[in-house]
Parts: sequence; structure tokens; C-alpha cells
Amino acid sequence: MRKIISIANQKGGVGKTTTAINLSASLAVAEKKTLLIDADAQGNASSGMGINHEQIKKNNLYLCLIENRPLSEAIVNTQIPHLDILPANQDLVGVELEFVTLKDREKRLKTLLRGLDSDYDYIVIDCPPSLGFLTVNALVASDYLVVPLQCEYFAMEGLGHLLNTMELIKRQLNPTLYLGGILLTMYDSRNLLSRRVSDDVRGHFGKLVFKTLIPRNVRLSESPSHGLPIVLYDIKSRGAISYMELAEEIINNGRM
Repeated sequence: MRKIISIANQKGGVGKTTTAINLSASLAVAEKKTLLIDADAQGNASSGMGINHEQIKKNNLYLCLIENRPLSEAIVNTQIPHLDILPANQDLVGVELEFVTLKDREKRLKTLLRGLDSDYDYIVIDCPPSLGFLTVNALVASDYLVVPLQCEYFAMEGLGHLLNTMELIKRQLNPTLYLGGILLTMYDSRNLLSRRVSDDVRGHFGKLVFKTLIPRNVRLSESPSHGLPIVLYDIKSRGAISYMELAEEIINNGRM
């Protein structure tokens, strides 16, 4: 049975897209059939996987959502076996306005996912840095929410609002939605603030925080500019090892 995971945090710059790309790639390396859905109008998950935006003008997530096209028409294979991507571009900006008049607009993505023929073990959704219609659609369609949280000052700013939104969606639209975990990102063991933030978050959320820590890593920062997930760019780097550990933790997580 496939599991649908939304990677979301309305605060930008927390490693959300980096996590979506590299978790998806690491799940695929573990031979789990995986689909990465780019639901952010910036299209960074698409470019970070080497997708040329010019190539997806006629088939992308926006057209599926607005014209009710099958998702299968827009899915693209990647360089990694077992990993596909449903790309996006700036057209998605229009969704926030066009969804206003649509019936059952919060369930649009969920309905489309039901019609997806391909047998995926995991579907990972990269949400935009906001709590608009696209993020709501992703959460309504998902089984789990994973929240990347940077180990920096004001780390938990806005986290309560995101978790309240999740609980509201759970009560009204998706009773099977659960918090899969909080992922600490940009961790630097030499930095006292990083260690304090990690301790504070673990003290507050306990087992809801993943054991895996995603470090600050130059190779991890470089890989998107080459259109490669870290497992292809430098599989021996600390960033690659951490995301493979995260994938293993999720695969073996009884809660998920």
C-alpha cells in the first residue's frame, strides 16, 4: 500500500525542497518505487532533478489540476531507477486564484491521485512555503506530514500554526492525516545554537522528531545547481549519508 508524504513548512529556507528531492531519491535507491510531486510554483524540485522547464509547458501539475488531466500524462522519468517526478513551473501561481471557483477544490489533488495507475510505494509532495490551496490540497491527499525545521534562531516560529492547520484538515477533510515527524535540518554540531535548538525540539516533541539530523553540507548545497540529487552528485558526502539514513528510518518507522 502506497504512502503519501507531504514535506511542508510555511517558512522558507528550511530545507523543504532539499528534503523532498533527496528523500525521494534515497527511497528510490532503497528500491522503493517513488513519485516526487513538485507542488511549488518556483519549480525548484523539478530543476533540482534536472528537469528543463521548457520541456514541461504542455504537461505539468498545473494543467492536471485545472484541466483535470490524468497525472500520468505529466509524469517524467528521472536518472534514478524507481524514481519519477511530476514537475511544475510558474503556471502554478494561477492555482491560488483559479481554485476559488472550483467545486471541492481542497480535494482536487486527492481525486487525481486516486486515478494514478502506477504502483508507487511512496509519493512525496514538495509543498510551497505557504498555507494556501496547494498546501491544503497536498495535506488532504496525504497520509503523513513531515516538517523540516532548521536548527537556527526562531526555528519553531510558525510551527504551531502549521500543526494547527494540520489538525483542522484532519478533523474536517482528511481524518487519516498524521504528523510523520519533524526533521531537524542545517545542523552544525560545532554550533551551540544548533545543539540547543535540537535539544529544545526533542524535549518538546519527543519521539515525533526523527533521529536523523540533516547537517550543513557544502555538497548538499551544490547538488541542485547541477540538477542532481545528492546520491548522484556525491554519494559519499555527509548530506547523502544523512538522507539515506532518513529514508531507512521512514521505511522502518512503525508509526509511518
